[in-house]
Amino acid sequence: MKTLRIALVLMILMISQSKLASAQTRPAWATETKEQKVKRMKWWTDARFGMFIHWGLYSVPARHEWVKLYEKISDEEYQKYFNIFEPDLYNPKQWAAMAKKAGMKYFVITTKHHEGFSLWDTKYSDYKATNTPIGKDLIKPMVEAFRAEGIKVGFYYSLIDWHHPDFEFDATHPPTPTGQAERDAANKGRDMKKYQAFMKNQLTELLTQYGQIDVLFADFSYPGKGHAEWDSENLLKLVRKLQPNIIVNDRLDLDNTDWGWDIKTPEQFMPREWIKVNGEKVPWETCQTFSGSWGYNRDENSWKSVPQLIAMLIETVSKGGNLLLNVGPTARGEFDERANERLEGIGEWMKQHSRSIYGCTQAPDSFKIPQNCFLTYNPERKRLYIHLMQWPFKSLHLEGYKGKFKYAQLLNDGSEVKFYSPTQAGSHTTETTNEGDVILNLPVQKPNVAVPVIELILE
Repeated sequence: MKTLRIALVLMILMISQSKLASAQTRPAWATETKEQKVKRMKWWTDARFGMFIHWGLYSVPARHEWVKLYEKISDEEYQKYFNIFEPDLYNPKQWAAMAKKAGMKYFVITTKHHEGFSLWDTKYSDYKATNTPIGKDLIKPMVEAFRAEGIKVGFYYSLIDWHHPDFEFDATHPPTPTGQAERDAANKGRDMKKYQAFMKNQLTELLTQYGQIDVLFADFSYPGKGHAEWDSENLLKLVRKLQPNIIVNDRLDLDNTDWGWDIKTPEQFMPREWIKVNGEKVPWETCQTFSGSWGYNRDENSWKSVPQLIAMLIETVSKGGNLLLNVGPTARGEFDERANERLEGIGEWMKQHSRSIYGCTQAPDSFKIPQNCFLTYNPERKRLYIHLMQWPFKSLHLEGYKGKFKYAQLLNDGSEVKFYSPTQAGSHTTETTNEGDVILNLPVQKPNVAVPVIELILE
């Protein structure tokens, strides 16, 4: 028995290693070099700020996009939302105008979320917008409207589908059978191979019928549903074939490869530092909500303030990342008034301060971060941006900045900020400074902006 157990353990280890090796092996079609990837992704790393849009049948109950799971709603009960879905106030040109005014450079729309409902006129499902009272493809006019504003186009596509008859039940499937035996019985007749073909067919529609698609946000993998269940390698191969320049996220469960993803996507939290893989900094994007819900949630009250959201954008860029900020439109097809208020506020700030965001990244280590500040850096323009999260009294101490910049100005109005490099304390202060330090002379009153920014023109 002992020998048999050892043999079984060795067999399991060999199978696991074989799967890992298979996942790590670079396929013949994945030929892009690091330099080519940097060039392909340059627009995205320059953009820094995008709009996420979660919109679907869940906007009708207006109680979170996972309402079907959270409330264990059956397909039969959920059908009422399909039957009355009629966003008659939907005006994608207004959406695009709001995104542009807020300073967003790309957008990502949930073409199909976990509930399985498609916003376009797919040939592979009857569970689609064209069969609801609205009776039309909602993706096409959206893509056209955003593209007309110069905003890049991104599609979110759920790998999960709570409605499809071949998507196998698991512990998170609503309403799921409670035990494994019950789930196994319920899964008889369901075929994930057919579901894989369905996903490929739908993605082919999305990636061939709407022109150039710049971003694909596939969502998501978890224990029991990973690269084997999705056929991730062949799915990605198809995506790359149809849209060679597309940027793909990291949720296909191909994390242990260097070809299976373009960006890391931390969700609803702020990383402590620039995300690294095997010690190397990688492109990353944090997706965040205005409140605690992605889809429209009428009674959600934990909304972030405008200064808080601006601070989130600044901090993200200061760590070399992008911010994808979410809007959940209503069942009538409008942005929530609370979302509009915040988009307006962000836009007011971005109008004067976008230079400190676009094309910017983490500052070189040679620039020490002043107290209560974030730094961003534009390597092409040789500009350093000091974001003052708390306005100091009359002066800002820059440690070791002497000789590193030649001019300083407030970014909101372009007004000069005088500076000096003292070598000893003045007659009315006990503070001492080190040689190489610089003091910026600031007005006593904080500029009338959410977060003031000082632009340093570097030597």
